[in-house]
Amino acid sequence: MPHPRRPAVFGRRFAHDLWRLTRIYWTTPDAKRGALLFALAIVLELGTVYGNFLISDAERRIFDALADKQIAAFFAAIGLFLGVGLLLVLGSTYRIYVRQLLEVRWRRGVTAHYLERWMSARAYCQAELHGSELDNPDQRIAEDARDFAASVLGLSLSLLSAVATLLSFGGLLWTLSAHFPLRVGSTEGWVPGLMLWVALAYASLSMWLTHLMGRRLVPLNFDRMRFEADFRYGLVHFRDNVEAVTLARGETLERLGALERFRRIVKNWRKLIRAQRNLTLLTGGIGQANGLVPLLVAAPAFFAGHLTLGGIAQVRFAYGQVSGALSWFIHAYQEIARWRANIERLGSFAEVMDKTEEKLEQAGIHVVPTERPSLLIRDLELKTPDGNVFLERANAVIEAGERVAITGPSGSGKTMLLRAIAGIWPFGNGRIEVPARTHMLFLPQHPYLPLGSLRAALSYPAPEGTFTDDQICEVLQLLGLERLTTRLADVEPWDQWLSTNEQQRVALARVFLNKPEWVFLDRATSALDDATEKRVYALLAEHLPRSTLISVAYRPEVAGYHVRRWSLAPREGGPAVLLST
Repeated sequence: MPHPRRPAVFGRRFAHDLWRLTRIYWTTPDAKRGALLFALAIVLELGTVYGNFLISDAERRIFDALADKQIAAFFAAIGLFLGVGLLLVLGSTYRIYVRQLLEVRWRRGVTAHYLERWMSARAYCQAELHGSELDNPDQRIAEDARDFAASVLGLSLSLLSAVATLLSFGGLLWTLSAHFPLRVGSTEGWVPGLMLWVALAYASLSMWLTHLMGRRLVPLNFDRMRFEADFRYGLVHFRDNVEAVTLARGETLERLGALERFRRIVKNWRKLIRAQRNLTLLTGGIGQANGLVPLLVAAPAFFAGHLTLGGIAQVRFAYGQVSGALSWFIHAYQEIARWRANIERLGSFAEVMDKTEEKLEQAGIHVVPTERPSLLIRDLELKTPDGNVFLERANAVIEAGERVAITGPSGSGKTMLLRAIAGIWPFGNGRIEVPARTHMLFLPQHPYLPLGSLRAALSYPAPEGTFTDDQICEVLQLLGLERLTTRLADVEPWDQWLSTNEQQRVALARVFLNKPEWVFLDRATSALDDATEKRVYALLAEHLPRSTLISVAYRPEVAGYHVRRWSLAPREGGPAVLLST
C-alpha cells in the first residue's frame, strides 16, 4: 500500500494547491454564470448580517418599551422584529440555496477537469509510472472534489459573513461601550470600546487554544479518507474477482486482509474521535463561558445608569455577533481540517498527472498519422519505464489488407509492441507511422465490458444505439452466442456473468459490428477452443476481407491463419530483435 506524504497544516504547498484547484472552475465557460451566483451569494450573506443588525435594534426597542411600559412602542418594535425576521428567514434560506447551486457547478467543473485528465490515453502510463504514489483515484474524483467544492464555498462565504459582522457589530459594540465604568480597587475609570477589547481578547485566547488542541485533526482526516478508500476498494476488488477467489479457496485470506484494512480504519477513527472530543470539550466550554462575559462586563454600566435594559439586550446581542465572528476559526476548525486533507489529495493527484505528462514529453517514441495506407516502423526501440531495453531498433512495414502474426517467446515484448503502436507505450525511441483517418481496434486478452446493457457492451467503443438489434443478433449467431440475443437490454455485471470464452466472443463481435480497417488481436482468442478459433479467423477473412489483421500468435495454429510474420527473437544477454518475413 502506498504511503503518501502527510500534509503540513498550511504553507506554500497548500497555497499553490488551493490556487490551482480554485482556478479550475473560474477558467471554464460556466464561470460567468458562476460569478453571478457568487455575487448573489455575497449579497445574501451581507444582507443576512444587516438583517441581524436590524434585529438587534428591534430587540433594544422591545426591552426599552417594556422597561418604560410604553404599549404602542412595544407593539411597533414587535412589528419591526417580525418584519425583519421574515426577511431574514427568506434571505437565509436563499443564501443556502444559491450557495448549493454554485457548489454543484463548481463540483461539476472540478470533476470534469480531473476526469478529462485521468480517463485519457495517459491513464495506462500513469499507472505504470506512478501506481505506487496514487491511491484510490476514484475516491479523489468522486468524494474529494465534492467536499472541496462544498468546503471552499462554505468557508469563504462564512468568513466573509464573519468579517462583515465584525465590522458592523464591532462598531456598534464600540459605541455602546464607549463609557463603561471600570473599577480597580477604589479607582474607577473607563476604557473606550471596552466590550470590543474584551471580545477580541477572549476570541484570541480561544483561537490559540483551539489550534493547539485541534491541529492533529489535519493528518488524522487525511489518513481517514485514505484508509476508508483502501477498505472500500478491497471489497470491490473481491466482488469483481469472487469466482477466482472462491475457486482458489482464498476467501479466508481475503477476509483477513479486509479485516486488517478495517482495523486501520478503527485505529485511526479512535484517534480522530478522541481529538474531536477534546476539541469539542474545549469549544463547548469556551462557548458557555462566553455567554456570561457581556453580562458581567455590562452590569456595572447598567447599575450606574449608563445603560438601559434595552441597551443591555443590544450589548449582549452585539457581543454575541462579534464573538461569533471572531470565533469563526474555532467553529470552522474541523471543517478546515477536512478541507485541507481534500486539497492535499487533489493536489497530489494533479502532481502525479503532471509528472506523467512531463515523462511523456520526454518520451522518444512518436506515433505519427500519415497519408500512406501502410503502417511503418522506423528505428523502434522499446524500453521498460526504468530504461531497460527489451527490443532494439526495429524496422518493418505492414501494407493495408495484410494478415500478420507476431510471434516470439513469452516476455519478448509482443504486447508492448502493440501498445506502442496504439500510442500508450511511449518508453523508448523511434517512429511509428500509422495511416490517418482509419479506424483501428485493439482487442486485449482480457476484454473490457463496460457497465450497462449487453447491447452497450457489444457496441463498445461505439455508443449504444449505433447498431440495430438485428445487426447485433446476426453477429451473435455468427459467433455461437444465440442465447444472448434475448438479453440485449439486460443490465448485468457481464464480466462476472459471462465466461472468459464468452467474453472474448463478445469482444470479437465488436469487430464485426464496428468493421475497423485495422484489427489488432493480442491473444484475443486464447480462451476459445481450436474449432471456434479457426472459425473466427475464417469469419474475419470473409466479413472483413479488406481489413488489416495483426495478431499476437501464442501458438503455431494462430500463426497459420496469417500470411506474414513478425518474429521477436531475444538474444542471449541482450534485447530482442524484430525479424519480418
